[in-house]
Amino acid sequence: MLEKTYDSAATEPKIAELWEKAEAFKAGAGSKPGADPFAVVIPPPNVTGSLHMGHALNNTIQDIMVRFERMRGKNVLWQPGMDHAGIATQMVVERQLMERQEPNRHAMGREKFVERIWQWKEESGGLIFNQLRRLGASCDWSRERFTMDEGLSKAVLEVFVTLYKEGLIYKDKRLVNWDPKLLTAISDLEVEQREIKGNLWHFRYPLEGVAFDAENPDTYIVVATTRPETMLGDSGIAVNPEDPRYQARIGKNAVLPLVGRALPIVGDDYADPESGSGAVKITPAHDFNDFEVGKRNNLRKINIMSPEAKILLKDNEDFSEGLTASPELDALVERFHDEDRFKARKAIVEMMDEGGYLEKIEDHTHMVPHGDRGGVPIEPLLTDQWYVNAAEMAKPAIESVREGRTAIVPKTWEKTYYDWMENIQPWCISRQLWWGHQIPAWYGPDGAIFVEKSEAEAVAAAEKHYGAPTELTRDCDVLDTWFSSALWPFSTLGWPDKTPELDTYYQTDVLVTGFDIIFFWVARMMMMGLHFMKEEPFHTVYVHALVRDKNGAKMSKSKGNVINPLDLIDEYGADALRFSLAIMAAQGRDVKLDPARIAGYRNFGTKLWNATRFAQMNGVSRQPDFKPEDAKLAVNRWILTELTRATKAVTEGITTYRFNDAAGSAYRFVWNQFCDWYLELLKPIFMGDDEDAKREAQACAAYCLDEIYKLLHPFMPFMTEELWGLTAGEGQSRDTLLAHAPWPELSFEDSSAADDINWLIELVSGIRSVRSEMNVPPSAQAPLAVLEANDLTKERLAHHDAAIKRLSRVADISLSDAAPKGSAQLVVGEATYCMPLGSLIDLGAEMARLEKENGKLAAEMEKIDKKLSNEKFVANAKPEVVEADRARFAELQEAQSKIAVAQQRLKDAE
Repeated sequence: MLEKTYDSAATEPKIAELWEKAEAFKAGAGSKPGADPFAVVIPPPNVTGSLHMGHALNNTIQDIMVRFERMRGKNVLWQPGMDHAGIATQMVVERQLMERQEPNRHAMGREKFVERIWQWKEESGGLIFNQLRRLGASCDWSRERFTMDEGLSKAVLEVFVTLYKEGLIYKDKRLVNWDPKLLTAISDLEVEQREIKGNLWHFRYPLEGVAFDAENPDTYIVVATTRPETMLGDSGIAVNPEDPRYQARIGKNAVLPLVGRALPIVGDDYADPESGSGAVKITPAHDFNDFEVGKRNNLRKINIMSPEAKILLKDNEDFSEGLTASPELDALVERFHDEDRFKARKAIVEMMDEGGYLEKIEDHTHMVPHGDRGGVPIEPLLTDQWYVNAAEMAKPAIESVREGRTAIVPKTWEKTYYDWMENIQPWCISRQLWWGHQIPAWYGPDGAIFVEKSEAEAVAAAEKHYGAPTELTRDCDVLDTWFSSALWPFSTLGWPDKTPELDTYYQTDVLVTGFDIIFFWVARMMMMGLHFMKEEPFHTVYVHALVRDKNGAKMSKSKGNVINPLDLIDEYGADALRFSLAIMAAQGRDVKLDPARIAGYRNFGTKLWNATRFAQMNGVSRQPDFKPEDAKLAVNRWILTELTRATKAVTEGITTYRFNDAAGSAYRFVWNQFCDWYLELLKPIFMGDDEDAKREAQACAAYCLDEIYKLLHPFMPFMTEELWGLTAGEGQSRDTLLAHAPWPELSFEDSSAADDINWLIELVSGIRSVRSEMNVPPSAQAPLAVLEANDLTKERLAHHDAAIKRLSRVADISLSDAAPKGSAQLVVGEATYCMPLGSLIDLGAEMARLEKENGKLAAEMEKIDKKLSNEKFVANAKPEVVEADRARFAELQEAQSKIAVAQQRLKDAE
């Protein structure tokens, strides 16, 4: 007999150990020879990371599919692995050195520092894998990979050298997102936009050849900037060629105040006539948009910023080119060289004001990019970096999706994919770090580049190039973390070696990912997979939405609304969390996670546990020879029919990536049909004297429970595995773990029996609803008059007379030609069912109660409606507050409609 209550905290570790010992999740476990493969690669979490709600949703969805396909007999591999997370890991170890008052990395040296990171990785890295195990992730943990392990490093070398020699990797001087604190280029994903209350400074730039007069607009052109310090690198001014104010000035020059540099005035569509003055200063070396304007108009790129984001003027040939030497210029250089950018900003504004060049200052709230790790404003910086010709490599990846070889689900994300891929920029793959794959490039004394897989090969190539042995210097940079993870679907399977795993599992089947890395990871895996494997890395990309808080707000530490999935597992169990995420994971819709919902789905597990226990108490035990088609009782044939229908719905939901539909179908069948109705309808049979009926009911209930455990296993693996083991039967054991049990493939359907019992359920539910709406006391029994019943309904009323009376608390049932006075009515099928209320409740008092309740609802609705009708409130309030008000208004409307139904029933009963 099952314990009275289910203890997830005790059970989940025990079941995890059971799976581990049985090697239940090794590649191919549970499959038959020759089975079709099904492969999924885990989006590799950072080695520094810990489980967050995004991970929990992402891995729950993967695990549902993986467990489902394993039970369908496929040769399954769920490939786990971790990313070396260049910046994050280096920061963790540097912080550790500082906290322990040990020498920093520069004092330690590169080799020793990297050794230290490996030591940290072995001791502290990768805790997230154990956290994923707690979630129930059924990966093949024996095949763990790491983007810096020997095999993946070999793949990275092969790809870099090959692409370089094909001309698809090259070195170039371009603008990058530069983190002045970490002193490295970073990707767009590592940049977060923060809203800053700053200023917009409007400056007067004198026109060349005209005496500047601050009172005469004909002598200058006004530009506006949020970063005055960058003006030292201005090389032009852009105006819209259609702007009549400036058409006559295109082709002429302005003069850069304080510096004296001539600035060509160019016509370019980038300048917006409706924004500011319509004229834009162009600083190609310090702004991404300006860089493109400068390239189109052949403007100089003048870098005036050091890697530390300090002003760089001394010995800066780009800055001094074309300038006339003067004491004023020398003083400017002396004043600002090596000055912090923000201190320089303040001083430049003061000097511009003193010179009459400052027209006005406006308050200006705008988004400023910050490094998500370093936490300081990012500086667009002109540097030498390594790039991939992404535009060329994107072409086959675009066609793959366009021609349907890879599907993106939901399809709406295809537009995002195309927009980015068709406008793709060169991919910067170098980082100024020590932790990562060091770029396999060596430089000769004249700057010649030798890219090879080893230093020995580079030395040999240099000797051939120079005609003599030549000393080389290796590139210090490492590769962007996304470069190695772009190879993930094939590098984890052993490429570039020709391994059995590569032959079996590539291409993989489904990639599950968040929308935020479509560009950074998905697109790049497509490029690399098609280039090196000549086949897409996966046939489907399932894009899930964000997990938000219960009000729809994005979770963030600053808001204090972050929900830790491990806390939820501690409180409710992994199964409850997984089921909650699954049933809320509708395609294209964010998951609004309320811990109260998780408590509700823990109750769902409790319901199944109690149902199993009730069944055991009534002699239900597994009968291996039970066959659905042999069932004689209508109630059994009904539940077996609904079981078949539920199985088909769950199967379809999972295979079409509608996980919420799959979970919802399972929930409705288990809770409503099996637990609430079937077991209730079996009670008279269990307590009756018909032993044949009892044996059939016991065998059928056991059969249904087995299939329920299977249906729920992908969603709630721990409890179902436990129940599977505990319900094998006295003295018996299961042939297999539930994780390897065959997925239900049911075909039994008896629509006549199903229609019969579903009619009974609809009638009883309707009567119960009327009683509830009319506030009829639970103990009160009412007669039931039936109008216009056809022969089938009359037959059903007679057959189910006892059940209707017991379940609906109906005193007697009679056929009638007219509705009794004072009765509430409901329609089921063709018949009308009337329940006299006059003797059960005070109709007047009940009408008064409903009117009072309706008044309360109306008052609250009016209050919310006033807020929502206020455009200022909607515009300024937090989106989650507005959304919560709208949701509450909808709840109140629904409550009002129910009261209206009840009021109408009372009127009909008068």
